[in-house]
Amino acid sequence: MRKIRLLGDPVLRKKAKEIEKIDEAVKSLVKELFDIMYATDGIGLAAPQIGVSLRLFVMDDGTPRALINPVITFKSKETNVAEEGCLSVPEVFENVERSNEVSIKYFDINGDEIEERLTGYSARVAQHEYDHLDGILFIDLIPASRRFAIRQKLSNIIKQSGKIHSANKP
Repeated sequence: MRKIRLLGDPVLRKKAKEIEKIDEAVKSLVKELFDIMYATDGIGLAAPQIGVSLRLFVMDDGTPRALINPVITFKSKETNVAEEGCLSVPEVFENVERSNEVSIKYFDINGDEIEERLTGYSARVAQHEYDHLDGILFIDLIPASRRFAIRQKLSNIIKQSGKIHSANKP
């Protein structure tokens, strides 16, 4: 099983590529994402977080789903602020402002096109995971003063990430 990539890993800052066809490799990746997400008590996990730069994420807000090549087609102007964390930025929790409601179009594991309107918590999870596909982390959305206040924590995560990369190089 792949490991979760941490802040400092370049894959987390890349814009992920579209999936061209939903084949066995993609289905296997979806299963692996769910397995890792559940094993780490996550509620969402994007492919870049395990080192795969593809436009895919899984989430379970009470309804487990895999979103392949998702596109957010609508974001409400109404927002709310709530605490978020991220498996790629461990032990950091900050308040993030997000839209209350989004519409998201994606393909499911069977290749069917789905369009859903998500609200509240579900909308927050989808926006957080969607950002990963564009190389955006939740810490990018907090005020600079808060990033400055937690800079030592972030620096330690980047150092840890660097050690992992060094250990994995042949």
